[in-house]
Amino acid sequence: MKVKPRGPILDQPVVLLVEDETLVRLTQVDILREAGFWVLEAEDADEAFEMLRRRKDVSVVLTDVDMPGSLDGFEFARLVSQGWPDLGVLVISGKAFPDDGDLPPSAVFVAKPVYPDVLVEHLNHLIARSHPVG
Repeated sequence: MKVKPRGPILDQPVVLLVEDETLVRLTQVDILREAGFWVLEAEDADEAFEMLRRRKDVSVVLTDVDMPGSLDGFEFARLVSQGWPDLGVLVISGKAFPDDGDLPPSAVFVAKPVYPDVLVEHLNHLIARSHPVG
């Protein structure tokens, strides 16, 4: 079940989570909500792009590399950086690792398993980098 906010989200950074494996996604949603994020869920790049086009409040994107459809997480991160250059992307995988040029400067890669505190730390760093205070 996907929860859609009905009003403005107050003081909660919005994470767009792109993960096709339900159990992994549910675990990540719990971790992110516990850390104070508002979480939007997408199962593939097409659904994620639709959300990015509709929503202007996304603070950061978290994506797996392996996902259904024609794009993997690396290509998805490159396209996000082209369409939303100020948006940071955290790419995670336990199977595929980026080669030189696979990721844009706005993206960071972390190998699985990713501990919850490390995941949150990376997301907060990407948000701070793309939304400087002051």
